[in-house]
Amino acid sequence: MSKKKRQSRLIESFQKNPFLTDEEMAKQCSVSIQTIRLDRMELGIPEMRERLKHMAEKSFDEVRSLSPEEVIGEVISLELDQSGVSVLEISVDHVFERNQIARGHYLFAQANSLAVAIVNADLVLTRSAAIRFVRPVTLGEKCVAHAKVVQKQPSRFQVDVETKVLDDMVFQGVFDVYRATN
Repeated sequence: MSKKKRQSRLIESFQKNPFLTDEEMAKQCSVSIQTIRLDRMELGIPEMRERLKHMAEKSFDEVRSLSPEEVIGEVISLELDQSGVSVLEISVDHVFERNQIARGHYLFAQANSLAVAIVNADLVLTRSAAIRFVRPVTLGEKCVAHAKVVQKQPSRFQVDVETKVLDDMVFQGVFDVYRATN
């Protein structure tokens, strides 16, 4: 792959998924991590931590329905009553010891807590959820959950959540949440 083509792919990939690491990008382009870092610096693309920090500063409403400790994963973007994004890196605490596969309740908890966090209210509860695990997630993978409010009534919301690892869908959920009004 030529340098020009690689750099074009780099720009496109980071626009599509700002959570990509240099290591993941190096594998995709079949080059060294140092080559990706040089390309990134030449293109003025900051390292992942800076990209995440920039995203968080750019679009972040404050969660009302949960305390920060109650949200599973790190909320990166949040527009109350509209959409949100969270990231959960699968650690040794999240996996079965014998096969290093993530326990499903962590993926569900990430999606559910994001669906609840989106709603602009002090008290939000999950009424029901239709979920589907698409593929196993393993130790070290980064789960990026995207939530979107698709239906809104005065006290009920339907929130669709899709969780991906890179471009692979790993979890889908449709959450019916209830907003308590005073």
